[in-house]
Amino acid sequence: MYSVIETEEFSEWLAGLKDRASRMRLNRRLDKARRGSLGDIKAVGDGVFEMREFFGPGWRMYYLEQSGSIVLMLGGGDKSSQVKDIQRAIQLAKEL
Repeated sequence: MYSVIETEEFSEWLAGLKDRASRMRLNRRLDKARRGSLGDIKAVGDGVFEMREFFGPGWRMYYLEQSGSIVLMLGGGDKSSQVKDIQRAIQLAKEL
């Protein structure tokens, strides 16, 4: 089980997605994380990981894991903005 905490930036990104079905599917992914299943993930550097989703434009959600039980959601994006999104997530992780 994980406690999933969303940064304001992450919450705004998720709420701002225009496609309701994608929003719902990404929220289901967060619910699975709360139940202990992080699914398909990949380390992207400096302790930041991405949850990878292979639908639509290739959604990614970036997070830090703390104390083995807390997942701090940093931001999100899709495959087309992945490099920029990773840089922003790493920057935000350093600020926290």
